[in-house]
Amino acid sequence: MDLKIKNNYFIVGGAGSGFGKSVAITLAGEGAKVLAIARTQSNLEKLKNKYPENIDFIAADITNEKTHLEILEYFKNKTLSGIFINAGGPPAGGFNDISMEQWDDAWKSVVRWKIALTKRLVPLLKQNQYGRILFLESVSVKQPVANLILSNALRTAVVGFAKTLSQEIMPEGITVNVMAPGYHATAAMERLFIKKSEVNGISVEEAKKDFEKEIPSGKMGNPDLLATLAVWLLSPLSEYVTGETITHSGGIVKGLL
Repeated sequence: MDLKIKNNYFIVGGAGSGFGKSVAITLAGEGAKVLAIARTQSNLEKLKNKYPENIDFIAADITNEKTHLEILEYFKNKTLSGIFINAGGPPAGGFNDISMEQWDDAWKSVVRWKIALTKRLVPLLKQNQYGRILFLESVSVKQPVANLILSNALRTAVVGFAKTLSQEIMPEGITVNVMAPGYHATAAMERLFIKKSEVNGISVEEAKKDFEKEIPSGKMGNPDLLATLAVWLLSPLSEYVTGETITHSGGIVKGLL
């Protein structure tokens, strides 16, 4: 299938590993141009070496305003087609584990920077009367996850923001959607295994099996398969999909909506 994204420019956050890496590779494999952003330069160099004609990178913290200005400079003479807004999540913990300082930090690391970056980039999309904005959040926006109170509470704020924004800018050819992945084979899940093992006094392997028992498919998701859906949502073919929160969870979400 031709996704009609060859030589189109995209921004991919968290591109050094996990979902971001999978999305960057999938976009580049489809012939798109990717500005990959992550903090670990060596990981980005590996991506660049694999796709030298398709991937450029900024080794920096995407949540930082200085990085946002670098992104704007990069797109000074380029046409932006889409943005995969993604970065690491907040620390694990329940109500009694999380301090007010951590709540304040999580507002900045989960919500604020995404609004700030979107505010800077939407005018670029409006210039072309076209664009795709895709937030990578968590299944926790559909169904709370134990020991993830910060994610459960604050990622839902991003969903509310994205839904409202989608209504405002759809007439200008710009879609806004959210992906809400369930349990996938990523470094973030490894951290949850460790937290669950500590809380329940079990081994990390036992903790992993407990998570897998919750999934109707019986196994962790593959980030590369999620990336195929993400890239479709970033393509022109998804023009009639906006304001949606789409799960990729192996059936773990039990609600109707």
